Amino acid sequence: MRYLLVATGGGLAALARYSASVAVGVKTFPYATLGVNVSGAFFFGLIITLTMMGRIPRDLGTAATVGFLGAYTTFSTFGWETFVLVKDHRLPTAGLYVTLSVTLAVAAAGLGHVAARGWPR
Repeated sequence: MRYLLVATGGGLAALARYSASVAVGVKTFPYATLGVNVSGAFFFGLIITLTMMGRIPRDLGTAATVGFLGAYTTFSTFGWETFVLVKDHRLPTAGLYVTLSVTLAVAAAGLGHVAARGWPR
């Protein structure tokens, strides 16, 4: 059953990820990927902490983190977009993108963890 939940989460996340890209469109900065990765990091921190605390059933937590968030976040897209920025000699933009992506994702994961710790019982 866990495999089916993970697959379902992954399929739904692929649609959510694609929708975010379509909604934001192509800009001079990869806003959609940044937003997806930061929000995904927050929700990963939140859900994994709630699961570890026993507030979310393990199967549901696995489906949400591995299935949904695994498909929703886009490290491969991040890598490609960074490569293109470097290839196009847009080094300051590439540096900003890498710095924001890593810093904000780590902070968002931490905020998700803190939010879960304060979650009502």
